[in-house]
Amino acid sequence: MATKLYIEAIHDALYDEMKRDGRVFVLGEDVGVRGGVFRVTSGLQEEFGEYRCLDFPLTESAIVGVAIGAAAAGMIPVAEIQFADFIMPAVNQIISEAAKMRYRSNNDWSSPIVVRAPYGGGVHGALYHSQSVEAIFAHVPGLKIVTPATPYDAKGLLKAAIRDPDPVLFFEHKKLYRSVKGEIPDEDYTVEIGRAHVARSGDDITVISYGYALHLVLEAAEELEKEGYTTQVVDLRTLRPLDTETILESARKTGKVLIVHEDNKVSGIGAEVSATIAEHALFDLDAPIARLAGPEVPAMPFNSVLEKAYMLSVDKVYEAMLKLAKF
Repeated sequence: MATKLYIEAIHDALYDEMKRDGRVFVLGEDVGVRGGVFRVTSGLQEEFGEYRCLDFPLTESAIVGVAIGAAAAGMIPVAEIQFADFIMPAVNQIISEAAKMRYRSNNDWSSPIVVRAPYGGGVHGALYHSQSVEAIFAHVPGLKIVTPATPYDAKGLLKAAIRDPDPVLFFEHKKLYRSVKGEIPDEDYTVEIGRAHVARSGDDITVISYGYALHLVLEAAEELEKEGYTTQVVDLRTLRPLDTETILESARKTGKVLIVHEDNKVSGIGAEVSATIAEHALFDLDAPIARLAGPEVPAMPFNSVLEKAYMLSVDKVYEAMLKLAKF
């Protein structure tokens, strides 16, 4: 079992799937010669050639549109959006075409594409390179939304996404690329899309999170235990479909729930998780459901002081957890 960075796990998943199935190919801006702006696709063009690792100009709508067309012709495309902020020109292709392909064709056609997109802040990228856009797409039936937090999950979920017969949006938090390491099995494996993971077991409160925020939650949980409170931490891993069974089981176990994510609070993933708990487990709760999220501003500021103020931190998460534990 090897220890790999998050970014290496994603690269290895792409390499393995391209090796396994000749129909799998990668397309996007700078994915070929440069190996991607973050070097996720480094070496793939040298190994598999320019027809299976295609450089595209700044045309996100065309990148996803070509992927949808190629999938209809029997290929398995993995499209890279250089930053999730720039996925907006491709929204029509994703929502109006890929998400509806199976439904509108009465199950005769599907759209087995994967769209990878680095998201999130904290890298001094400012407003056009720091957004969290996952909630926009999680609203759409027909799409699967995946947000892995660990190298193990990143590799296993990306392999599962590539083998999925329907469109999957795969959001990778940029701060995880080179800051998080983890053990990865040598043998082939996948992680089931739609299944959450209990990352830490506890009895006093439940904290539900995903992506980079999960690591802040786990660190805060260590601190909270020094105060005598144990925390059950749930990593959603997939935002659509949500694993309601694990969410409700954890909520009923502790009776106190905090949902933590970097995206804005209003109409975010936390709202859907909160509504699900309120709908099915209200009388098992001992406290109001709490949410900790990004501030209600249009975008991530460039100024480093304001960026730090925007971002979640271990201290912010800890204070929210302690408040809930003492309720």
